[in-house]
Amino acid sequence: MKLHLVDGTFELFRAHYSKRPPFFAPDGRDLKATIGIAQSLLGLIKYEQVTHLAIAFDNPIVSFRNNLFSGYKSDEGMDPALRSQFDGAEEAARAVGAVVWSMDEFEADDALATAAALFKDQVEQVRILTPDKDLGQCLDGKRVVQVDVIRKREIDEAAMRERRGISPASIPDYLALCGDDADGIPGLPGFGERTASLLLAKFIHLDRIPFDKREWPPEVRGADRLLAVLREQMQDALLYRTLATLRRDVPLTETLEDLRYRGVPEERMAAFRDATGWARL
Repeated sequence: MKLHLVDGTFELFRAHYSKRPPFFAPDGRDLKATIGIAQSLLGLIKYEQVTHLAIAFDNPIVSFRNNLFSGYKSDEGMDPALRSQFDGAEEAARAVGAVVWSMDEFEADDALATAAALFKDQVEQVRILTPDKDLGQCLDGKRVVQVDVIRKREIDEAAMRERRGISPASIPDYLALCGDDADGIPGLPGFGERTASLLLAKFIHLDRIPFDKREWPPEVRGADRLLAVLREQMQDALLYRTLATLRRDVPLTETLEDLRYRGVPEERMAAFRDATGWARL
């Protein structure tokens, strides 16, 4: 028994910018991303042993984090053809039979993190379908894994540790130091992935990094300069860590049984096909 958790916002963008042929509704609306969501979910159900399924969307792309930091990601400048499909994409997921979590105050990633924490002890495995680095903080052995749907690889805790040299608990600190362009987190000047990994492998969290370079790993280059940056911008780094830390208290109301996949609801799918002009599955 496995719980598949899908990053709907990522899938929506992936479908919109994919090489799939365009798709327009009878009234001329661009529905390429909407139909792409339905196709992706049907493919997942066909090729994986899906017993329980939920998908989370940012709708709109704004959350409490935007109140904390003005540079955080939003839907400003988004292609209007894509932005207009957010509601339709959610209906596409429901037409396939998935439980849909539509986020506004929180983010889709918060819903996925909450669900992983809630249900990981009730299933054989939680599979989070997204390549986003921030979901790495949810990994737990082979019980909670990520599936990078682009590169078609599974990332468990051991694989993540081998790649980044840090534990899941250090991922928010890692993103605070390195930055995360996808979320609008700038990071600290001069701190790259290698430096962040070396420091966090030893000190776990950025506020435990001593302001004494003699205690730093000797492999860190430019320690004097980096130490000065960290000393001057620690408060910024702590804010960035807050932005990168996924919430696990999203008020999801479903039980695990509510997430059981029961197949395509025929009437809802028929209505979806009529509304979009999608002639066949």
